[in-house]
Order: sequence, then structure tokens, then C-alpha cells
Amino acid sequence: MRTSRRSIPVLCALLLAVSPSPPAARATGEDQAVVTVRWSAPADPADLAVRLQALLGQHSVLAAGLMRSRIRGDDDFVQAANAALGKNTDAMTDLMAQLFGEDMVNEFSPMWAEHVVELVAYASALAAHDDAAREHAREELIEYEGELSAFLAGQSHGRLSPSAAHHALAMHVEHLTEQADAYAAQDYLTADRAYREGYRHMYDLGLTLADSLLPARDRPALREPVWRLRSQLGKLLAEHVVLVGEVTRAAVANTPDFDAAARMINANTRDLTAAMDSLFGTTTARRFQRLWGYHVEQLVAYGGATAAGDNERRDRVRSKLKEYEGEIATFLSGATGARMTTPQLAAAFAGHDDMLLRHADAYAAKDYAAAHDIAYSTYEHGFDLARDLADAFGASVASRLPRGGAQTGYGGLARGER
Repeated sequence: MRTSRRSIPVLCALLLAVSPSPPAARATGEDQAVVTVRWSAPADPADLAVRLQALLGQHSVLAAGLMRSRIRGDDDFVQAANAALGKNTDAMTDLMAQLFGEDMVNEFSPMWAEHVVELVAYASALAAHDDAAREHAREELIEYEGELSAFLAGQSHGRLSPSAAHHALAMHVEHLTEQADAYAAQDYLTADRAYREGYRHMYDLGLTLADSLLPARDRPALREPVWRLRSQLGKLLAEHVVLVGEVTRAAVANTPDFDAAARMINANTRDLTAAMDSLFGTTTARRFQRLWGYHVEQLVAYGGATAAGDNERRDRVRSKLKEYEGEIATFLSGATGARMTTPQLAAAFAGHDDMLLRHADAYAAKDYAAAHDIAYSTYEHGFDLARDLADAFGASVASRLPRGGAQTGYGGLARGER
């Protein structure tokens, strides 16, 4: 599994230009149960742009999951996966109407729906070993790439070239068809590499589209360091949620793709650790990696215990996770200079873990509709947590800058001298 640390250090170098800001208002007392989901009322176009990234990344993994369930012949899972993808499509259509206008969406929606239909047709052809149908679906997807890329380029008024738009959409389709081909061939390492690359590609495409299609007055916010940190941390934490779901599914169902799924979640942990290293240095990053890795191990252990029907072991995992939630909360509160308090963080991570465990329970019970609903909520919760953490991290790093900021060269804080 290839991992990349290139974007995080660049992002964090930009972050050093941020002035300290007060932490966002947060719930107190009994209202601290979980971080509040904000998607229903985003503050501004910059928040909507992160939402677009989130939905595009989610589209990629939901489409891949639907294609895989078709290949497995898992009809019950297919229905639930199709409903989740439909929910994502509806949310994306509503969001794009807010960002870019109803007229744009009226043309966009049929093309997007067509591409979803053809992705499912491609997977169905793989399952049926029907090469002619598979080739037809591929031809339809290529036609879609051309139509949608020309449309998006036209909407950008020259800010997005037709060739760049076409390349981005062709890559999306290639990732999904590659992972489906590999999954059908039981080459799970290749399938999961393409799965992860597809998520990241579509997430990043959200920024490209926002920067190309938003009015000029809204685009500068997308270059603000704190916005970039929210975006990148959101990508990593949401990917964590997705990949925990995948490895849990494999553990609960005892499927042969478990090892490949475990490699994916480990790669995500390394990327989160790299982000902490860039922000706070090696010592902090190493402690984070130990805590976060332990957390992942317990979530996977819960899936295994659930598959085995071992309730005593499941209870032990829950107890261990509760201890972890206190430790990670204390650690991150310290890293943020108490801009997020230990009780706030403990409640947020308790909510995070509870949703992931309920997802495993629902999947083990073959209640796939509930499993997808829980996964959907957990994904959104990951972005809310990322936003709170990014704001606190940004303020914490900025508070350590000498006066003068960029004019004084940041006092050596650009890398390692902490």
C-alpha cells in the first residue's frame, strides 16, 4: 500500500501563517455527548466546499461497495448499498444547487445518475462473466466522461480546462472499474489500493470543482491555511471511518479480503501520524500512533468477537475502548492547549466508537440497511470532529509563533524546532 506524506507538511507550513483565534463555541455539561453534526446549516461557501469533498469521496467508496456486493452476489447488501448511494446522490445534488445554482444541477443530475447506473452494470457484467455487457458498460462510461467533463469545463468559464476535467473523471471511472476487476479476480490488495486511491482522488476533486465553479468572491477562502487543515484532516478521519467499516465487515463475515482491508486501515493510521508529526513533532506523533493504533486494534477485535459470538470478549473490548477514550482525550487536550477540553474530547470519541461498534453489530445481524445508515452518520461525525480538531490545532500551532509571523521566519517552527 502506497501512502503519501507530501501534502501534509506543505499544509502545515501554510498553517504557520494563521493568527491565533478563539476556539469555536461548543456545548457544555450534558450537551457534550457528541460533536454536533453541522451539515444541516453550513456557515459559508468554504464549509460547503468541504461538504462537497466529503460527498464526492463518499460517493467513491459507496459505489465501490455496491459494485463489490454485486460481484459477491450478496443481494441483501446490494439493496442497502444502493439506498446509501442514492442518499449520497441526493445530498450531492442538493449541495451543488446551493453552491452552483439550480440550472447547473438540472443538467448535472441526469449525467451523474447515468454514470452510477453504468457502474452497477459493469459490476453485474463481471458477476455474470459477460464480457460483451462489460464492454458495453465501459463504452457508456467513456461517453459519460466526455459529456460531463465538457459540461463542467463550460460551467467554469475557463478556470477548468476540458482536458483536466476529462482526466479527473476518467481517473474516477478507472479507479472504480480497476477495483471491481481486481475484486472479482480475488486480488484484494490491488482492489483495495484502487479503492483507497479512488476515495482520495474524488475527495480532492471536490476542491478542484469548488475552486473552478464558485464565484470569485468565495474562492480565496479555499486557500486559507485553517480551511486547508480542516479539509485534509477531514479527509483522513473520514477515511479512517470508511476503512474501519471495511475491516470490520471482513472480520465479522470472515471474508478472504480481511488482510488487505487491515493493510488499508494501517496505512491510514500512518498518514494520520504523519499529520501529527508535521503539526507537533515526532514525540507527539509517536504517542498518537500508539494510542490510535491501539484504538484500531480494539475495533477490529470487536468485529472478531462479534463474529465468534463471544459476548465476554466484546465486553472486554468495550472496557478497553473506554479507557482509550480517556487517554486520547487527555492527550489531544494537551496538544491543543486545552482549546478542546478532556471531557469534550472523551465524549466525542465515545460517540465515534459507539457508532463504529453499532455498525459491527448491525452488520453481524445482517441488518445491512441499519449498518449503512450508521456508517453514513459516522462518516459525517468524522468531519465534525475534524473541524473542531483542525480549529484547535491551528490555534495551538499559531499560538507558538513569535510576533511577526512570516516576517520573522516563524522562529524555526516550520519544521521540527518545537
